[in-house]
Amino acid sequence: MERLFSDMAKKPKGRPTDYTLEVVSDICARIADGQSLREIALSDDMPAKATIFLWLAKHKEFSDQYAHAKEAQALHMADEILDIADDASNDWMERLGDDGQSLGWKENGEAMQRSRLRVDSRKWLLSKLLPKKYGDKFALEHTGADGGPIAIERRIVDLAD
Repeated sequence: MERLFSDMAKKPKGRPTDYTLEVVSDICARIADGQSLREIALSDDMPAKATIFLWLAKHKEFSDQYAHAKEAQALHMADEILDIADDASNDWMERLGDDGQSLGWKENGEAMQRSRLRVDSRKWLLSKLLPKKYGDKFALEHTGADGGPIAIERRIVDLAD
C-alpha cells in the first residue's frame, strides 16, 4: 500500500502546460507517425489542443518542426493508401449452408466500399495538405478562334468628334 502511494506521488498530475522541447518533440513525432492532432490532444499525457495551438503561435521553432511533421504525416498517409489498396484480406466471405458446409465464396461489398472510402478520404486530404504534390493539375490555355492565336485589335478613337 505504501508503495502505491509513493508511485502516485511520482506521477505528474494533469496535462502538461509548460512548453518543453521534450513534449514538443513527442507531439511532432506522433504527428509524423500518422496520429492526428485531435487524437494526440485527447491523450492524458499531452497538452490540450488549445495549448498546442498557443505554442505554435508563440514558438517559431515549434511551428517549423510542426510543419515538417505535417509533411511527414502526409507521406505516411500516402503509404497507407497503398497498404489499404493492397489489403484484400476482407474482400471475400465464405458462405455457409444451414448444415455448416461451405457453399462457396462471395464478394464482401461492405468491406470493399469501406476500403474505397478510406483511400478516397486520404487522397482528398493529401490534395489539401500538399496540393503541389498531390493536388489536381490544371493547364489553362488561351487560344483564339479555331485554336489559333488570339487576335489583338487596336482602335484609335478621336475624342474631338
